[in-house]
Amino acid sequence: MPRTSRLLIPGQATVYHVMSRTALLGLPLGDAEKEHLTSLIKRLSCLYFTEILGFCCMGNHFHLLVRMLPDESFGDGEIQQRHERFFGDQKRFCEGHIPSYRLKYASLSEFIKELKQNFSRWYNKRTARRGFFWSERFKSVIVENGDTLINCLAYIDLNPVRAGIVAKPEDYRWSSLGYHVQQGNSDGFLSLDFGLNESGQIDNAERLRKYRQYVYEVGELETGHGAHIAPETAKKVRQKGYKLTRKERFLYRSRYFTDSAVIGSREFVLQSFQHFRKALNISKDRQPKRITGLEGMYSLKRLGP
Repeated sequence: MPRTSRLLIPGQATVYHVMSRTALLGLPLGDAEKEHLTSLIKRLSCLYFTEILGFCCMGNHFHLLVRMLPDESFGDGEIQQRHERFFGDQKRFCEGHIPSYRLKYASLSEFIKELKQNFSRWYNKRTARRGFFWSERFKSVIVENGDTLINCLAYIDLNPVRAGIVAKPEDYRWSSLGYHVQQGNSDGFLSLDFGLNESGQIDNAERLRKYRQYVYEVGELETGHGAHIAPETAKKVRQKGYKLTRKERFLYRSRYFTDSAVIGSREFVLQSFQHFRKALNISKDRQPKRITGLEGMYSLKRLGP
């Protein structure tokens, strides 16, 4: 059975939730491996046309929330600077290859391919092994900005809590919230676009505080899908400065963030479907499905002819 085409939107800034699992048994990603994978994401994000919104490296898989930026946003000089900063003297920049560089660095598939290949080479050399490290194909879901983005980002940052690894999400080093809190977002690696509905200008510290508050509010809810933040833990954190706002009901329905093709408002999902309908030769209409517990949010299952 042929593969379903990957859904990509070229020519405009688009957010993707990317997931990839290892092909090995057990939990091959230990502390050193997670550290290296994080550093690779950080390094490659300076070469490719990306904004990294969130990530989480777990024992046998990783999540990445990335906004791919259109290639027209970058001039030839910026492409050369990115190339030379990344490769140094290892790979000479050729002006005649600018069109191919531009196409490559704006590609989500190329970005993830290079990330996984770089890590596989490092891991195999480190462990004196051969063969595949990652499962063959990564998953990607198109994510709408705003409410959908913050829900997806919270889902990613709460992975270590749901798995019972940590009691507080920022205690996990190899995640976006952990990176913000523990490392102060060193080198500006992560975007500060948390999908918050902001009124007026707020500084970066307040933006992070609001996002942490949101994560605790939804992370404290018991959903039946893994562990949750203990009420006493959340209470202690709130007492250190959180101001409670009305909670939005948030149920962890992992299939919507991993098995969907598109998630967002009904209008966004319908528009995305029409965009891909002709390319995938889909004759029948597909109706967005409302996501229970997430007000105003819909999903569309993976598309195929």
